[in-house]
Amino acid sequence: MKFTALVAVIQDTDEEEAIKVAKEAGAGSVTILHGKNIGLKEKKVFFGLTLEENVSALFFILPRKLSMQVMRALRERFDLDNHENSGYAFTIPLSHVAGLDTEELHTFEDNIKTMI
Repeated sequence: MKFTALVAVIQDTDEEEAIKVAKEAGAGSVTILHGKNIGLKEKKVFFGLTLEENVSALFFILPRKLSMQVMRALRERFDLDNHENSGYAFTIPLSHVAGLDTEELHTFEDNIKTMI
């Protein structure tokens, strides 16, 4: 089975909804990192405080066939194709993976069998 890393960076206020959408589309576990979105444009300042967007980076390890299904669900729900949206997602092909839960692997296999 070939695996892909799916990375979705979304506003932190949408984190729980994004996880729900991804799981409904077939994703299993997720690793979450929190950060700030710093773009090329200068951020707004309000009473001396810089207003920055807090974001969550969601990392999923998925079978290649399932990764596009999960990405499609996230793209549609969070309108990621809209350039005004502050979120984005991308995939990275993986050549070696270790440490995945065997129960999750069996779930992936079952999901892919139903897709075929």
